[in-house]
Amino acid sequence: MSDALFRLGLIGAGRMGRTHLRALEGSTSVAVTAVVEPVATTRDAIAGMGMAVFEDVSITAPSDRHVEIVTQVAAAGLPILCEKPCGRSTAEIVVAEHAVERDGIPFQVAYWRRYVPALQELRQRIEAGELGEVHLLASFQWDEHPPSPAFRAHSGGIFIDMGVHEFDQIRWLSGQEFGDLDAVSSPVGEAGDIGDDVDSAQALGTLSGGTSAFVSLGRFFPGGDMARIEVFGTADAVRCDFLDPKDGDRAQLEALVRQAEGFAAFARGGARTGASIRDAAAALAAAERAASAIALVPAAAGPRS
Repeated sequence: MSDALFRLGLIGAGRMGRTHLRALEGSTSVAVTAVVEPVATTRDAIAGMGMAVFEDVSITAPSDRHVEIVTQVAAAGLPILCEKPCGRSTAEIVVAEHAVERDGIPFQVAYWRRYVPALQELRQRIEAGELGEVHLLASFQWDEHPPSPAFRAHSGGIFIDMGVHEFDQIRWLSGQEFGDLDAVSSPVGEAGDIGDDVDSAQALGTLSGGTSAFVSLGRFFPGGDMARIEVFGTADAVRCDFLDPKDGDRAQLEALVRQAEGFAAFARGGARTGASIRDAAAALAAAERAASAIALVPAAAGPRS
């Protein structure tokens, strides 16, 4: 396997695209050498980073354009590391899957939590039976503040935008598939035109092995972005605060580097260590079921006396 620098092209330098750029700044094995970004102000913001920047394209990188990007890049025969969720619906992800299989290219979906050492260790402990019979996995993701209204309007909603991380994480940790899901949410947010997005939502479901799963999502957490998982078993219980506000986004940035390095090895003929398109399809299907189960709290309901 070659030890030469692996060069990545980035399509879309929005919020998550810039996070990838920050994460890979110090990597000596993987580098972003070209960026496609149609928004002039964003191009200006990254113009001094030493990469070739292009504007003359008809695609960007929000979730509702993932399938178009995958189809075009797969047809060019290039390996693809696609941001989650790889489409806003299972119907879209099927189109992407057909393109990937037709063109036979290495393909991976960027569920970066699979590269967090603390979560990898937790998965190994669950697989080894150290927690006993697992009764509940409870996964939390609360952001310090919501993304822009423009992003929210095209994100597919909180379960598609945020929740797919939790659904993939629970599947990966437990080795089980999601069954029935129920969900509740806050009212739709009031930050301008944001489509059907809500500010918080909770889902409760059963897994194929009989384990229960709880997912909690929110867009307002004053302490800073946080994510954690709690696992309750008959032999032990574990709480893993892998994205802690006091550490900022350090854990995410370090995992993004490991993810890019793992993808580079996969693209060069090694084994895939991240999420496949079928993993992404399963996470997205669970997110869709949770979204359809949301029971909105009436907007007129005030605080309890």
